[in-house]
This record gives sequence, structure tokens and C-alpha cells, in this order.
Amino acid sequence: MITDAKLQSLVDRLDEIEHAMSASPDADAFVRLSREHADLGPVAAKARELLALRAEARGLAELRDDPAGDREMAGLAAAELEAIEARIEAAERDLQVLLLPRDVADEKGAILEIRAGTGGEEAALFAGDLFRMYQRYADLQGWKVNVISESPSDLGGYREIIAEVSGRGVFARLKFESGVHRVQRVPETEASGRIHTSAATVAVLPEAEEVDVELDEADLKIDVYRASGAGGQHVNTTDSAVRITHLPTGLVVAVQDERSQHKNKAKAMKLLRARLYEAERERLDTARAADRKGQVGSGDRSERIRTYNFPQGRVTDHRINLTLYKLDKVILGEALDEVISALITEDQARRLAAQEGVAEARA
Repeated sequence: MITDAKLQSLVDRLDEIEHAMSASPDADAFVRLSREHADLGPVAAKARELLALRAEARGLAELRDDPAGDREMAGLAAAELEAIEARIEAAERDLQVLLLPRDVADEKGAILEIRAGTGGEEAALFAGDLFRMYQRYADLQGWKVNVISESPSDLGGYREIIAEVSGRGVFARLKFESGVHRVQRVPETEASGRIHTSAATVAVLPEAEEVDVELDEADLKIDVYRASGAGGQHVNTTDSAVRITHLPTGLVVAVQDERSQHKNKAKAMKLLRARLYEAERERLDTARAADRKGQVGSGDRSERIRTYNFPQGRVTDHRINLTLYKLDKVILGEALDEVISALITEDQARRLAAQEGVAEARA
């Protein structure tokens, strides 16, 4: 149990930050304080609520246990105390969740990569459905989506599409979407009405700032060439496409969507930083492999995580055995938050259980 002294220290720290912010610090200090304030605000609010509930519980316990008090009043106090204790238990659990170690990338934007898998043209159409689902979900969250690179298919889907999703806390809500998404439906191109199974792979990478990944120009091989495919005469006759090879790792990224070579290079650098940042995160996660066993999903892009069954109108997330019979709303992005929230809740529950297990082992 978190002591009252610890709770009060959280409240006091928020007061200190607010005082420091009102004292007109320099720009760098203000940004640092603002971030700490945003992180600590919900924690301090819950700590303040818990302090008030505990104080109320102590007062009710005194009324209940007062030998000289009115028996009827003592009975009312006992009944009210039971309700307060239930609220205290819930508040303590909420605070424990807020105090769980946070992924440093949670508040970042994300790079969303969707690639058609098995299933040919139908898989490409499904990849397009997934992209529009995330695009709509992003709109509902107030995020911005900017396409970095795309490879359209003949029927309006995508063989591959890569986009930047900008906003606060994007990676925290999308990070469990990485993996293989499977669709079961009758393709528009299927004359006999048979149900086909197709798949698309989703990867969600935290967006990396320059401060997160330092790139030495000497480590980069940058090639420019003429873009191929649709785009008009200008695209096909100008060396605007950019391919960057990171020599130490052999990682290659290429972008050709913009007419401007400068814009393509900027997009390619953004994508390269995100992939290098994710590679380092994966390296560290491998080193902490035992810790990852308790997490929801491994983040492995080859892991089948979800099935969208159109004939039955259901979506099933295999990691938490969650099935929703509202596929139409999920695929429109409107009910996707129900799946994402369930995944986050399960992850929090597992991490709390692991934390409590460590605490019991130490006791």
C-alpha cells in the first residue's frame, strides 16, 4: 500500500512544478517542467483523491467505534465506511497503474507501415481497408496522418503504404497493432462466392527525433534516381527519388512519392531514424526477454494477432481472446478503440501482477 506520506509528496511535487512554471523560467526549463507537469498531473490528482478518501474513512471509523456514540449513527457510519473502502481500493489500483514504469516512446508519434501479405489483390484491398481504418481512428483522436510512401495495387488497394501519425500518445495506443491481421470474406473478384482468407502485416514504429538517433553522414550512402510507376511526366523524367543505405547496419529506405528530391530525402531520413530506433528497442527487448513473456503480444510482425470475419460480422483479437460482433464499426475506426483499450488494460493487469509478484518475492 502506498503511504499517505508518499501520496502527499506527489501532490507537493505538482505544486512545486506549477510554482516554478509561474516564475517565468527559460524556454528549455519551461518545456521540461511542462512535460513533467503533464506526466505527474493525473498521478497527483489521483493521490489527492486517495488522501481525501482515507481521511474520510478514518473519520467514519471513529464514529463507528466510538463507545459513547449513538448506535444508529455508528451503524450508518459502518455502512458508509464499507462503500468508502471499496472506492479506496479502486483508487489505489488506479494509482498503481498510473505509477507503472512507462515506455519512453509512449508519448511519441508513430510510423505506420502496412503491407499486403498472402492473398494477392484481395490482400492489397485489405491493406487499404486497414489503412483507412487507422486513418479514421486517427481523425477521431485528433491526430494527423501524412503518407510517406505508397505502392497502390491495380484495384485500389495497397501493396505497401507507410504513413506518419502525429499527435500526443499515438504510439501508446497503436503499439499493440503490430503483427499479422487476417481477413475472411468473399472477394469482389470471386464469382463463385467462396470465402477467401487473406492477410496484411502491420508494423507500428515510434517516431524518432534527431536526439533519439544520431546519424553520421559518413555512415549514409544516398542515391537519387528517377521514380517509377504512376506520377506523370515530371516524376518519371526527374531524379527526385531518394534511396538511403545505412552502411553500419545495411538498412535501406527509399522514397519517391514527392516531386521534390529534398522532400523525399527528408521523408527517407525520418523513416530511417524510426527503423533504427525500433531496431535498438528490439535489441534491448531481447536482452529483457524474460520480462516480455508477460506482455500482450511479442511485437513480432509474424505473429497473427487479429481476424476480421466479414460473413459473421466479427473481429477477434487472438492475444486476449476478445471477440466483438461489430466488425462494420471496427473497420470504420469507430469501435477500434474498444479493442485497443482492452489490449492496454490487459497489458496493465499483467504488468501489475508481475510487479506484485516481485514485491511478494522480496518480502
